[in-house]
Amino acid sequence: MKKVLLVDDEPSIVTLLAFNLEKDGYEVTTATDGAEGYRLAISNPFDFIILDLMLPSMDGMDICKRLRQEKFDTPIMILTAKDDELEKIIGLELGADDYMTKPFSPREVLARMKAILRRTNKPVPAEPIATAQQEPTEDETEKIEVGEITIFPQLYEVHVEGELIEITPKEFELLLYMAKRANRILSREQLLNAIWNFDYAGETRIVDVHISHLREKIEKDTKNPQYIRTVRGFGYKFEVAKP
Repeated sequence: MKKVLLVDDEPSIVTLLAFNLEKDGYEVTTATDGAEGYRLAISNPFDFIILDLMLPSMDGMDICKRLRQEKFDTPIMILTAKDDELEKIIGLELGADDYMTKPFSPREVLARMKAILRRTNKPVPAEPIATAQQEPTEDETEKIEVGEITIFPQLYEVHVEGELIEITPKEFELLLYMAKRANRILSREQLLNAIWNFDYAGETRIVDVHISHLREKIEKDTKNPQYIRTVRGFGYKFEVAKP
């Protein structure tokens, strides 16, 4: 049974979502205070977290940011009464996997949550017995090298010119997806659907924001990018500049 943490200070929302989640077979833990929600999130193994944006004592953005800084990779959906594109972009940039504006349909919440769980669900490997001379596994040493960029998919690490860089979960997913499809033109809609599980064109600004942040981290000159090229009228292409 999947465990869901629901943090919202509106009793009607908590009752409605908890009822529908439990009816669909999920085990639901609820909190109406941000600090309490954060405490629950870091002290219990949840499969999914639903966060209201405006909460007493600690808001949803702050909870999301702290969880990602502390390397919690539990999928997060943010709920808010604000229909503001900038708020949405900030939430996704902080590491949220989805963002829904109130009022919403419980069916849509469940559908989006299931889609995210399908995409992020990974079998948990048995922990190896530690030894003093233990060597890295084959999976840990798997890497993708493009120019001065080295991506370690199993370690969620990116190195540029041999240096480990700070990168958000969504930036990592976006970079890995594009690197695996090097030299192919990828539309904004394709990237949006693959990384954020959105299948409508109105949210493509999110892709542009993440591309911009990625360029700042991996490109020597963001105005003349070597790796992530803009293909005007189509989208983006990941490539290595020809000498």
